[in-house]
Amino acid sequence: MAYCASTYFYSRRLTREVVVGDPACGGVIIGGHHPVVVQSMITCDTMDTAACVQQTIDLVNAGCQMVRITAPTVNDAANLKNIAAELRKRGILVPLVADIHFKPEAALEAAKWVEKIRINPGNFADKKKFATREYTDAEYFAELERIEQQFAPLVKLCKELGRAMRIGTNHGSLSDRILNRYGDTPVGMVESALEFARIARNHGFHNFCFSMKASNPKIMIECYRLLVHKLEQLGPDWNYPVHLGVTEAGEGEDGRIKSAIGIGSLLCDGIGDTIRVSLTEDSPHEIPVCRELLASIPSLTQPAPHPLPEWNELPPSFDPFAFQRRKTTEIAIGTGGIPVLCGGEQTIRVVVTRSVYDATAPRIRPNDDVRPEAIYEELPLIAVDPREKFSVPDDKTFVTVKDGTNLPTIAAFRLLAARLTVKGKSNPILLKDCLEPPAKPIKSETALLQSATVIGSLLADGIGDAILIRLEQDPISSLRLAYNILQAAGCRSFKTDYVACPSCGRTLFNLQTVTAKIKARTEHLKGVKIAVMGCIVNGPGEMADADFGYVGGAPGKVNLYVGKKPVRFNIPEAEAVDCLVDLIKEHGKWRDPEK
Repeated sequence: MAYCASTYFYSRRLTREVVVGDPACGGVIIGGHHPVVVQSMITCDTMDTAACVQQTIDLVNAGCQMVRITAPTVNDAANLKNIAAELRKRGILVPLVADIHFKPEAALEAAKWVEKIRINPGNFADKKKFATREYTDAEYFAELERIEQQFAPLVKLCKELGRAMRIGTNHGSLSDRILNRYGDTPVGMVESALEFARIARNHGFHNFCFSMKASNPKIMIECYRLLVHKLEQLGPDWNYPVHLGVTEAGEGEDGRIKSAIGIGSLLCDGIGDTIRVSLTEDSPHEIPVCRELLASIPSLTQPAPHPLPEWNELPPSFDPFAFQRRKTTEIAIGTGGIPVLCGGEQTIRVVVTRSVYDATAPRIRPNDDVRPEAIYEELPLIAVDPREKFSVPDDKTFVTVKDGTNLPTIAAFRLLAARLTVKGKSNPILLKDCLEPPAKPIKSETALLQSATVIGSLLADGIGDAILIRLEQDPISSLRLAYNILQAAGCRSFKTDYVACPSCGRTLFNLQTVTAKIKARTEHLKGVKIAVMGCIVNGPGEMADADFGYVGGAPGKVNLYVGKKPVRFNIPEAEAVDCLVDLIKEHGKWRDPEK
């Protein structure tokens, strides 16, 4: 089953155009042959017109091309009129997008004033109660009729006013109806979106795009691949554009790495027409990351290889819609005479160059989790050009792609894995973030995004048993980046994992401040996953694989979760971090930080 033209050649997916506003007066066109559109979201109270206007201006000055504003109530939606009027009066013509959850009537009001409406199929016409029940076919289709009754008025209004729409499914907020029929799966996410798309099409409305967001990059990648595949199956007139994003990515390096894995890998496969990098930081910080990521794609997808019949049509070694690590033979590698096992059921290993090892080894303490595990120049390694005929002595031979191979790095390793599979070989593979180390240092931000895109994309394919980072040339940063990529890709856990939403007008506390407080108390808890959510829209769902959750329940009040189950309610914000620590202790996940 295909999700892109080729897993070895870059070819951008051609979609229909979705028009947001008047392109002659500041509007944008999503899809077609147009450049990928960069967007973000303001974080202030929608009823605070002055703050909304200023934050929108700040985003536009940073290079944002579309600005989303939450509209949790009809009053908020009505105030979009004032926000839009003030922006237009100041000559700011950027298209505005109303973010709607739970309130169809708010969507109808917002459509009068803004250029685009984002609706979430999981909660537009459904209340999420995590209820378990069996639906007969008759009951299920009756629910769809009820949804159409609530959704059709918005579709008709958007068509009448020339508005655009995003049908935006979130992994954390699928409806109980979808969860009971399809489970918490990519199939469920795709079907949730298609239900609403069919209603729109039934009313002759096509000016919409899709999104499939999740906080786990692997799940996000699988969902978008499956969506595009389903759209291809439905027919050529289902060629709607898609918006890419890893939701609740977090902050700092972790947020950027997660976003690069999810967004970057799909862009390299030609998928994506508009993007947002969701960081728990001030919104303008997201825009340079988007720009840097987009600027990296040409270099990561070139040069385009010449078609060679021997391998051009090779099936991929991985299932694009369900993650499974490639089966390999276990071998021994290691540094300084210390054996380290690699491949098989072993965790993904971190290999470094001799220069990185010499610079970092003296700083490593006996109990440090972040450490070099093998030296590249000393590995028993065969490097091959996967376009040419090659042979390996046996399955215990460590294999990588030869430096200087004139292929995009992702394509080269996919080709290597595919050719080994065809040969019936289970050799472990060493992944590299580049096939030609940079002649002179590149910016750390660029190195981080490119390394995460390349290595993360291949790990999400299930390819790779060890990784080597060479784009980041600072030794300490290079070693740390390798481990951070493995953590973000869900391949290895060496520190606390945080899922943190990027804040918006629905947020009930200062996310940046609270996240910093929680990290200060818990960042030593290796292997523990903590979710920090500003409200309940995606909170319980996105926390399904988190150990603990800290969620805004009301102004100044916090609810605490274990997994997706709420266990403490309405805790005063001043006490909530202490209560979270107590909860972690109660469940045996606490240990005191090392001195």
